[in-house]
Amino acid sequence: MDGQKKRTALEIIQGYDGPPIRIMEVCGTHTHEIFKLGIRQILPPQVELISGPGCPVCVTPIEYVDEALWLALEKNVVVCTFGDLLRVPGTHMSLADARSKGADIQIVYSPIDAYDYALANPDKEVVFLAVGFETTTPASCLAVKQAFAKHINNFSLLTANKTMPMAYNSLQGSADVFLYPGHVDAIMGTEYAEALVKRGVSGVVAGFTSKELMTAFAVILAKYPKGTPFFVNCYPRVVTREGSIEGKKLMAEVMEPCDSEWRGLGVIPLSGLMLRPVFALYDARKKYEIPTLKGKVNPLCRCGDVLQGKCRPPQCSVFGKGCTPDHPIGACMVSQEGACSAYYQYGGI
Repeated sequence: MDGQKKRTALEIIQGYDGPPIRIMEVCGTHTHEIFKLGIRQILPPQVELISGPGCPVCVTPIEYVDEALWLALEKNVVVCTFGDLLRVPGTHMSLADARSKGADIQIVYSPIDAYDYALANPDKEVVFLAVGFETTTPASCLAVKQAFAKHINNFSLLTANKTMPMAYNSLQGSADVFLYPGHVDAIMGTEYAEALVKRGVSGVVAGFTSKELMTAFAVILAKYPKGTPFFVNCYPRVVTREGSIEGKKLMAEVMEPCDSEWRGLGVIPLSGLMLRPVFALYDARKKYEIPTLKGKVNPLCRCGDVLQGKCRPPQCSVFGKGCTPDHPIGACMVSQEGACSAYYQYGGI
């Protein structure tokens, strides 16, 4: 950008005359903010934005919802969950449907809330639905560590924790440049993204304000035409190369990598996290001997294609018709980070 130092981000973006470029905003929050701030309207026509799998609720497979329903309805445990997961369809119903049938489903804002609920209700079995990436996983680990230290035996996790770096291997080739999730990288740091450059993968870490996002797009559009893979941290006030050392240490202490299924992407080796054997008492699958469940996705739902960038939400036949935020068919319409909900809310095409 040496010759463009005096140009504003807006001028660089609007003046882009380079080759067509596909940018994947991996983070669902980025998708919503880009819509809300009107950034899509100022991008040149040869710049295509595609939404990736950075919505934890969206990539959680339907079998996980069925497991949670089994715990609530068959084992009568108190299921604590983030609100986004409440209306995600399982094979036969959602957690909201189960609650209407008498299941005890509690909305919490953090894993610690679920732990506190278990502490205050020793006569109840409490399971927290641990869905999330590196951003929320440390809090789940902390809850387990506290329960272990205090010998609290009525609390456990149903894990669906995932890590982003391995997912990029599966997504390689899906986009020309990745807009990396700032919240995840605040924990993980940028070493993995720097390593991906050596394999030809370009990317930029972005924040969430209009200035931060505009800067990120300007950097991408200035660098991409040069034809050399690149990485730039455009969120240095939050993201560092080493990330959160304490957060990573806590995750490594309590959890270990495992293969994990991602909705639309299939099983990605070593992309998930499970509790280490020493904390097995807090693994709901082992504690309650959850049977192997085979979920069935509504055949009309194209969430899997959306998450891979194979189609935009409006290209789905039920988008805005049979599938709406009030009556969702798929997870991408339910979650506040889902691409379908963003397109529906902001009128994207």
